[in-house]
Amino acid sequence: MSTLENVIGRLLVYTSALDTCRNRLKSISIVTEKMAKALGLSVEVVTCQKELTPIYIYYASGDEEPIPVYCDKNEETSVQEICKNLRNMMFVLSFHPKHSALKQARKAIMQFS
Repeated sequence: MSTLENVIGRLLVYTSALDTCRNRLKSISIVTEKMAKALGLSVEVVTCQKELTPIYIYYASGDEEPIPVYCDKNEETSVQEICKNLRNMMFVLSFHPKHSALKQARKAIMQFS
């Protein structure tokens, strides 16, 4: 992990290792990768063996506890809706004093779509 990633953070995608959520994961992965690229974050996919589980995106920075920023609620969601929800949560998070590195990325967050 680079120094910049240590400062700004990374996006963690928690998903089932089973095929039941493959279509949902594809849309979420597209959005997550796009957001990560726009903000200079890394992406990590964490899998579990549960079959019917929502897909979550967490924001993690340094040794802090990861913060949930998106949940698909086991539903198919459009890429545009995922973008909007992730952008809104990252924007709100950029105001938190513990995540001041996101403050500098606020303009990129708001331009994300």
